[in-house]
Amino acid sequence: MLPEYFDFYCRTRIVAGPGLAAGFGNELGRLGGSRAFIVTDRVVRDLGLLDPVVRSLAVGGLDVVGTFDDIPPNSGFGVVMQGVEACRTAGGDILIAIGGGSVLDTAKGMNIVLCLGGDIADYQGFGLINEPLRPLVAVPTTAGTGSEVTAYAVIRDDATRSKQSLVSPYLAADLAVLDPELTLGLPPALTASTGMDALTHAVEAYLSTNSKPISDGLALHACRIIARWLPAAVSSGDDLEARYQMLTASCVAGMAFSAAMVGCVHALAHALGGLFHVPHGLANALLLAGGMEYNLPAVEERLADLAAAFGVGPTGERSRDAAAAIRFVRELVARVGLPSCLREAGVPEDGLEEAAETACIDAAIYTNPREATPEELLEVLRKAF
Repeated sequence: MLPEYFDFYCRTRIVAGPGLAAGFGNELGRLGGSRAFIVTDRVVRDLGLLDPVVRSLAVGGLDVVGTFDDIPPNSGFGVVMQGVEACRTAGGDILIAIGGGSVLDTAKGMNIVLCLGGDIADYQGFGLINEPLRPLVAVPTTAGTGSEVTAYAVIRDDATRSKQSLVSPYLAADLAVLDPELTLGLPPALTASTGMDALTHAVEAYLSTNSKPISDGLALHACRIIARWLPAAVSSGDDLEARYQMLTASCVAGMAFSAAMVGCVHALAHALGGLFHVPHGLANALLLAGGMEYNLPAVEERLADLAAAFGVGPTGERSRDAAAAIRFVRELVARVGLPSCLREAGVPEDGLEEAAETACIDAAIYTNPREATPEELLEVLRKAF
């Protein structure tokens, strides 16, 4: 039988290598723009991670006209609009985002409003951004979100206490700079949670109803890398090879889920982040095994494939391999030292029902391989509590 139609698109040029943050200036000429506006957070600024990037901008002939660094770990619509005003005042015409997922998504949101006008809340959902935006360079400093290559920005709507998705192929950065030296010394807990975020992207992309051959290959390869290298990155903050592997895996997983989308784990994680400010990577880590278990009846064969990617299969028995994949994820969460339940992450028990209901209307739920009701998702949350 011939395979069904599929499409795949990645608009981002990716350059990678140790020390590249100070050496990508020759890549900037093709992007356009001469007045760079930096989007970051105070932690990145205080660690001095902006310095090598600024040197690259100078080599590329760009003047830095301003910096916006007032971005919290769980950025919101209001933060985006503050960044827009700061960039307009400075007269920036190319955005340089340096940081983790919150910074990169904030820069994407700013780019929308700077180019198309209005308020960021006007662009929630699909199909509302249909033209190229101003140039955007993304320099990730964590290995988790893959936001540098994705067609998504996920930002909190403070008014409704919910995470909102903005979706367009034009949101992905024009240039992604992967320099593992910027991730050296990242604290173990943050390394672990961001790494589990990347793993969740890969797993859910592979299980998605929108999966396709190219995204499948990317997802499985990301799973292989993360299974091997995440523990090393957590246990040794200065292991440059482990950091490089994880930064690569995060980007590869980002390409996979940007094409295939995700599922119930992300829907629930978005709900917990919006309602209770649970960090996204941690929420994914605590829910991934449970989400895989919930989807088992619909994707047993694909879970068995994941066992092989994790290095715990195949045994030749599909159900045994599927169970091994779920068990591997649970054991990995413990191995990298993350909390074992939602209670430890500060989620109140009386908020589980609202989180389940919120997840059922999240965009991520629509490509979950098994149709989910609020009652079923509540049970997933209770098991993780």
